[in-house]
Amino acid sequence: MDDNDHNNSNKSPMVRVHSTVEMGSLEGRSVIEFEDDNLLSPSSISRKKHSFHEPPRTSAGGSENFCPKHMTNSVIGSIKIVLLSAKINLLIPFGPLAILVNKSSGHHGWVFFLCLLGIIPLAERLGYATEQLACFTGPTVGGLLNATFGNATELIISIHALKSGMIRVVQQSLLGSILSNMLLVLGCAFFSGGLMFSEREQMFNKAAAAVDSSLLLMAVMGLLFPAVLHSTHTELHFGKSELALSRFSSCIMLVAYASYLIFQLKRQKNLYLPVNEGDTQNEGTSDDEEAPEISKWESIIWLSILTAWISVLSEYLVDAIEGASVALKIPVAFISVILLPIVGNAAEHAGAIMFAMKDKLDISLGVAIGSSTQISMFGIPFCVVAGWAMGCPMDLNFQIFETATLFITVLVVAFMLQDGNSNYLKGLMLILCYLIVAASFFVHIDPTSIEDKPPKPGH
Repeated sequence: MDDNDHNNSNKSPMVRVHSTVEMGSLEGRSVIEFEDDNLLSPSSISRKKHSFHEPPRTSAGGSENFCPKHMTNSVIGSIKIVLLSAKINLLIPFGPLAILVNKSSGHHGWVFFLCLLGIIPLAERLGYATEQLACFTGPTVGGLLNATFGNATELIISIHALKSGMIRVVQQSLLGSILSNMLLVLGCAFFSGGLMFSEREQMFNKAAAAVDSSLLLMAVMGLLFPAVLHSTHTELHFGKSELALSRFSSCIMLVAYASYLIFQLKRQKNLYLPVNEGDTQNEGTSDDEEAPEISKWESIIWLSILTAWISVLSEYLVDAIEGASVALKIPVAFISVILLPIVGNAAEHAGAIMFAMKDKLDISLGVAIGSSTQISMFGIPFCVVAGWAMGCPMDLNFQIFETATLFITVLVVAFMLQDGNSNYLKGLMLILCYLIVAASFFVHIDPTSIEDKPPKPGH
């Protein structure tokens, strides 16, 4: 490719070229892929305009000039794009600072707070790297990548908490992730979109919302039975039956989630076509199809680096939770249900609001409700199975208070979505509901949270 072609790359994307068949099947993309494509534009167009004149790249990330000068320029350009292109990356230094504070003073309150700030940009950049990689893998693998890495921060924190025996922290943080996505993220999206388009109601696809709502109700059923079984003392073998039921139900839920992914990818043309974009999709194709900003192998390397760094900070974060609860005088339940999920969902929160303000409410629903579905039907059962493999008795008994909170939340959101339209009043109601939930967990004392730590079985 000559220099003239390269200079015109903003008009003619070099990396991703669609065939006639692929262009014809554009309207058959899932919500997840719509999210991917639109996250690359138009917000990232401004970043492309600052593109650091790198040598041309092939679409397959294949034959490139591997001379030392080119490699150096490529690495520098990739670092600039990934680490210096977003203002949120100003929070990245708080991660190393948290480790320094932990080594020097050991003040758990400051370590916890700094780890929270340090993880926020890493979670956002992890999503960005996943979107870049999805451009090379296609919709099917791209959807699976988003399902895997979309909630990677919450899952990494949960695995570290499981290793420490903090089962209740795992349960409450995953529950909080579902609640924050369904009430806070979706509420802010409805509210901001409703203010932007106050003269009319925004529309979204009721069929897609109904499928997600059904899966969320199935997740509630999976969590409800072990809690009721425990509270009514009707177990066949006390302490063992609810664990066995939880592991069996988790395997069933994982099968259901796999079936959901297959259904989503097979039936996406009819189910996930945005209702307000059906007539203009072909016109917007050239605008939505933007070239990736980094290559395939760079995306994979950044995914590995970011995941490893999140894992390191998550270990410090989990170790500081109980000390931070005492130092800051905040209940562990509030930290687990409210603070931790807000950190993991920071990028999704911003994305959902951005799409709602562009009248792309189907994508906002895919971000908020889709993430809740992933956590409830994949994240929670995965942690139960992972705990099973590690010898940790993680179960689906989330206690009556937490299970009732989730059940009522799913019902409220299902009623909000049943008519297929939204406005700022619905968004405000969801935000206020989340404030009630947050206040409830602030005054809620979980007597079992201390018992989960193996060194303190008697408390």
